[in-house]
Amino acid sequence: MDYKFKVEFLEPVIEFLESLDEKSREKILYNIWKSRSVNDNELFKKLDNEIWEFRTLYNKQYFRLFAFWDKSNKQDTIVISTHGIIKKTDKTPKVEIERAESLRIKYFNEKK
Repeated sequence: MDYKFKVEFLEPVIEFLESLDEKSREKILYNIWKSRSVNDNELFKKLDNEIWEFRTLYNKQYFRLFAFWDKSNKQDTIVISTHGIIKKTDKTPKVEIERAESLRIKYFNEKK
């Protein structure tokens, strides 16, 4: 199978995933794996200029992992996932998008 991008997790994502039950974690990881090969806004959706989200609905809970693209490596396109939440409302909280943007800036500053 041909993948469009690789996915890497920052520490807050790993902590978030470890805090979940095994079935929820497996469903999220499956959706991320699937989103690498199919274009589906239900799985991976752009939120603003630079921030995207991996989307999972499982057991009536909405899981979101925030992410951004790192295209600096010409061989591989990488999506960096910053952190995760269990969404309580229809709208994605602005503070979470801002947190993802802050982590994106920090990532690229440290990469230089």
